[in-house]
Amino acid sequence: MGDPKKCRKRWEGPHHPWRKDVLEKELIIMGKYGLRNKRELWIANSILKTIRRRAISILGLEKEQKEKEEKILINKLYRMGLLPENAVLDDVLGLTVEDILERRLQSIVFKLNLAKTPYQARQLITHGHIYIGDRKVTIPGYLVTREEESMIKCKLPIVGEVKNV
Repeated sequence: MGDPKKCRKRWEGPHHPWRKDVLEKELIIMGKYGLRNKRELWIANSILKTIRRRAISILGLEKEQKEKEEKILINKLYRMGLLPENAVLDDVLGLTVEDILERRLQSIVFKLNLAKTPYQARQLITHGHIYIGDRKVTIPGYLVTREEESMIKCKLPIVGEVKNV
């Protein structure tokens, strides 16, 4: 029996945390998507950085290896719902943090009008009223794939009804 795996940080904070323009931009994004703290924003930023790094490394490969890796990356991002099916590598480099935040369960529940505000969407999720298929999901930051998006439903115990999308 080996040692347990070490828990690693999933985010990296800004290099200059007190720049006024960065603080204002982060505050606007936090309000728009109903984020609890800036760490949630930094996690989305880290996900975007890894996707961009992978796309940049693909640009430096040889032709046939480049086509193969590019197809794999674009298919993955299509399944995640970040890109259209006929996207190219330049579209991957054009992704923003808002594109990642739009795929969070909290944002999708709000977009599907299952909640009136992003904060209410967060509350419904954490209280266990949101299901993806038959599975209860209580993580507001869960990244919803394209195929799971149609399976989201809200089940409130007071009414006992299931509100389908």
